[in-house]
Amino acid sequence: MSPAAGPQRNLPKDHPPVPDPRVGVLLVNLGTPEATDYWSMRRYLKEFLSDRRVVETSRLIWWPILNFIILTFRPSRSGRNYQSIWNEALKELPLKTITRSQAEKLAARIASAPGGENVIIDWAMRYGRPSIAARLEALTAGGCGRVLVVPLYPQYSAATTASVGDKTFEALTRMRWQPALRIAPPWHDEPAYIDALAASVRQSLAKLDFEPEVILASFHGIPQEYFLKGDPYHCQCAKTARLLGAALGLPPDKFMLTFQSRFGPREWLQPYTDETVIALARKGVKRLAILTPGFVADCLETIEEIGVENAGYFHANGGEKFARIECLNDSEGGVSVIEAVVRRELMGWV
Repeated sequence: MSPAAGPQRNLPKDHPPVPDPRVGVLLVNLGTPEATDYWSMRRYLKEFLSDRRVVETSRLIWWPILNFIILTFRPSRSGRNYQSIWNEALKELPLKTITRSQAEKLAARIASAPGGENVIIDWAMRYGRPSIAARLEALTAGGCGRVLVVPLYPQYSAATTASVGDKTFEALTRMRWQPALRIAPPWHDEPAYIDALAASVRQSLAKLDFEPEVILASFHGIPQEYFLKGDPYHCQCAKTARLLGAALGLPPDKFMLTFQSRFGPREWLQPYTDETVIALARKGVKRLAILTPGFVADCLETIEEIGVENAGYFHANGGEKFARIECLNDSEGGVSVIEAVVRRELMGWV
């Protein structure tokens, strides 16, 4: 850039150099505990379950339940589950490893494109570290006057996407000089996303020594009450499943939508994944595969809950062959989906 170009033009002779304006992209995933011991798990669970977007119950009711019951007993049990997928070499959980890799691979792609030299890609977690506030501060300190926040949830829910927005705007309240901000919308029906999922399923099935009789598309559930209040999550999951089933050429009885990870006594979105797995096995289905298209990275809910817990339900009730199809993760297809969303949302900025 010549001395008279960009931010340097029309400056007084004695004015210090002004850096080129930069644009930040912050990928945000759910988060993980920093370790699997009791107190690390307790800190993580307290932050997560104290979020009013996640648990909408009155604080007068929820506070004593959370602090005197759940946070007393659940950290140990959850810690054992997380320990089963803990990466000893990196001293972290897969969700953090994969999210970091997604950001690094995306940064390499963006940097090679026109204007990409002035785009900084970073990543954060809604719960735990690195925090949204810390990475926003790092981006602004690096010269980013504009920041695109990308919640890594293909389907919108108040408990996930909106919570990222809440935490982002909370961080802005502590900034004297706030960056211009965009929050990327969900991409549940984006062609790039559906195509990547379909390609991933085909590749995964081709590696199996059996052909599934039924494939389940299992999404993380939310309380039915949230749906009745107007949360679009169920509708967006249903559309993703419908588009993916059509792309794979599978009829509804061979490709089914289910919901997993329910918590507490309330009714959640149905049909439930675990109950469906058991019912299919008891009905005589011997070969089953499950994918989790609502997750962009493998984590406890995909690796342990689907790959271990639900596989166990299937085998215990007469099933013989079971496969867990991995998330898109940091594969070429997975990063391409995130790149498509980011490039679309950076229009007018880069």
